[in-house]
Amino acid sequence: MRSRGRLGEIQERIKKLIIEERLPPGAPMPTETELMERLEVSRNSVREALKALQAMGIVEIRHGFGTYVGTMSMAPMTEGLSFRTVAGHYRGEDSLLQLLELREAVETGLMARLVAGPEQLAELEALVERMRREADEGEVRAETDRAFHSTLYAGLGNSLLSEVLDAFWDAFHRVRTDLAELRPDPRMTWQQHAAILDAVRSGDMRRAEEAVRAHFGNIRERLRSTASDATTRQPRFDDSSITSAAPITPQWR
Repeated sequence: MRSRGRLGEIQERIKKLIIEERLPPGAPMPTETELMERLEVSRNSVREALKALQAMGIVEIRHGFGTYVGTMSMAPMTEGLSFRTVAGHYRGEDSLLQLLELREAVETGLMARLVAGPEQLAELEALVERMRREADEGEVRAETDRAFHSTLYAGLGNSLLSEVLDAFWDAFHRVRTDLAELRPDPRMTWQQHAAILDAVRSGDMRRAEEAVRAHFGNIRERLRSTASDATTRQPRFDDSSITSAAPITPQWR
């Protein structure tokens, strides 16, 4: 316990060093020897602390090149959120519904602040048209749905918000294969997103919020329909790892 506490103290001192020296992501860190001297600790202690910080995305160890300030992404939170949701779902808990409600609260709460410029509207229109074509083919792709929601809120210019929404999305869709038994009506999916776009285009944010709620309400009903036998099915996960899933950047930006 004492050594674990000591390791945590070293991690905190390295984080403090990054903050005090205002090192941006990608900046080179002091060498192991320099950290040993500045922190007055052993090489092994420095290495263990750096490994732990790398797992958090705070630093990046490039073997043969040195250690650099990390991107400080939301990947660790996404990993934990995804695992918690998936594990709870297969224990028969309503973790997916809870996550959906959280995502709905965030997205609907942002509608009043949403301002869509011409380029953003053009991108949303292109995505809705893509949904229409995909619906005609029998299935609206999850990537198209995700791109629509990402583009919808991109105009707020909040990169942290984008990462949080990505985390919600990734965690939710890790178990989307379980929703395949009650597949959504693709034309309804297209029409619901078209309704959101129509309200945003007209500047009627109250109607836009109602349209978003209707969209989430449809997903909620499908989840409730599949929740009863969640514990009896063999877990089947999407092949893509949430830590490797790249956030969708709107093309209009």
